[in-house]
Amino acid sequence: MTILIEQPQLGFEEEEKKIPVDEKELVLDGGFVVPQTNSFGQTFRDYDAGGERQPGVENFYRINHISQTYEFVKRMREEYAKLNRVEMSIWECCELLNNVVDESDPDLDEPQIEHLLQTAEAIRKDYPNEDWLHLTGLIHDLGKVLLLPSFGELPQWAVVGDTFPVGCAFDESIVHHKYFKENPDYNNPAFNTKYGVYSEGCGLNNVMMSWGHDDYMYLVAKENRTTLPSAALFIIRYHSFYALHRSEAYKHLMNEEDIENLKWLQIFNKYDLYSKSKVRIDVEKVKPYYLSLIEKYFPAKLKW
Repeated sequence: MTILIEQPQLGFEEEEKKIPVDEKELVLDGGFVVPQTNSFGQTFRDYDAGGERQPGVENFYRINHISQTYEFVKRMREEYAKLNRVEMSIWECCELLNNVVDESDPDLDEPQIEHLLQTAEAIRKDYPNEDWLHLTGLIHDLGKVLLLPSFGELPQWAVVGDTFPVGCAFDESIVHHKYFKENPDYNNPAFNTKYGVYSEGCGLNNVMMSWGHDDYMYLVAKENRTTLPSAALFIIRYHSFYALHRSEAYKHLMNEEDIENLKWLQIFNKYDLYSKSKVRIDVEKVKPYYLSLIEKYFPAKLKW
């Protein structure tokens, strides 16, 4: 069943001011060597780069920022929390991602299965004893199956891209922030203050995030009773929350558990972002290892 979502017809506007990347953030705790450029020869997460994908990426964020409202997110969470679409294994879901390319990502145009294995293998090299983190690298983007017909065939703006809280003010650190001015929540006094419908230290688990693959995969893992640690679920749910782990926005909503888990997310994010390359992974060679981790932390079949 396809979920019908009204999509505005939007054009382009002038580019946002470029935000420089702190070189200190490129230093990893392990031995992973950070490349200086992405697979297009440009710096990572450069939303002003003049490449062929830039206009499409910017237009994606315009639609995303206008459309991701508190009510929209509430409706999507209620619908997809039913987990009544498909029953399949984690690895079967990985294989489905061969049909997906993320239009919001200026750094990657390979099928998503390539990125998942690049991330997982880079982490595995530097953190050989943290098998839960290897598996988290493999599965963190599986929610992108929302783009496929059997999962509702949602538009890209409702599946991928940077995530952010709804129900409170949109922080200026969010990429292409200017487009939020057309979001109905922007001028709603219930949603446009620092705390909005939330409170100091309420915990991110009580905050509604813009709807997409992150929150969906979190729901799938949690409701299917994964035995992955809380840090893994935190990474899955917030790995696209760049306003938090890059710009330190919204920390006033975090509780103590969030603060601890954020440390792992910041480690993970560097592998998630900087492992994107044209280096190919031998899927059949590494598959047995990841199948063993899936068996350890997940049931054989999951409800999606």
